[in-house]
Amino acid sequence: MDRADGTPLPDPVRPSSAPAVRPYLVTAGRIADTGSGRAMPLETQVVATVAGLDALGRLSFERHDIVAACRLPQSLAELAARLRLHLNVVRVLAEDLCEAGQLAVYVPDVAATHDASVLRRLIDGLRAIPDSRGIPSDID
Repeated sequence: MDRADGTPLPDPVRPSSAPAVRPYLVTAGRIADTGSGRAMPLETQVVATVAGLDALGRLSFERHDIVAACRLPQSLAELAARLRLHLNVVRVLAEDLCEAGQLAVYVPDVAATHDASVLRRLIDGLRAIPDSRGIPSDID
């Protein structure tokens, strides 16, 4: 097809397969599995160890970013969102970093994650976060 002025239209942009392939390459094709057959829950807290912070200069790419971002404890979900990485990539790399002694991993008590009072406090906390106008969402 041509434009109205007769010049040809550029070829349509085709979606790249890179986004699908990249997580596979980052994890060397591995999936999140702690050896027990279950991946770490997304609310698992991770924090850099002294050894991890000392190794920052030797870590590559995503591993470096994960350890650097974990100077303060945060959940795998927060970490994935902050670094714009797929959650399962963060899980696999966190497992690797934990095995290397560069991250400390704290898996929450299963009973606490199903406690209604914890969920209620979480919902109340989310509602208290102001919107773009500075108004908490629980106020109409």
